[in-house]
Amino acid sequence: MPTVYILNGPNLNLLGQRQPEIYGSTTLADVEADCRALAQELGVEIVFFQSNHEGAIIDMIHEARQNAQAIIINPAALTHTSVAVLDALNTFDGPVIEVHISNVHKRESFRHHSYVSLRADAVMAGFGTHGYQLALRHAAKLVA
Repeated sequence: MPTVYILNGPNLNLLGQRQPEIYGSTTLADVEADCRALAQELGVEIVFFQSNHEGAIIDMIHEARQNAQAIIINPAALTHTSVAVLDALNTFDGPVIEVHISNVHKRESFRHHSYVSLRADAVMAGFGTHGYQLALRHAAKLVA
């Protein structure tokens, strides 16, 4: 069964509490539960992970090189700052899908640039937390 890593960056542990007017009231635990249910339906395994630490995200990307066929990543603020995350993603051979809950292009100008997009095969932005499910459907199709 194909495995998809779903990686979440800084502050996403506060999803549902932090700026609900932007990110909504759905928690990261809710997102994980929805992804697990959908993964079962799609016939894929998922590894769901969140960290506020850049190095931990990079370690999971490295782990995915050996264990996953696709990566879905919401790098959060690391999107705009981390060449290190980009470099790690560039070592992964499978599809990479970048997810953003909000439409970053309607927000502050610094959010318009994504290092991760330089590697991503697809980008979901502005679909709310439903973007994770859309990304998972796409990833499952790509690795089937």
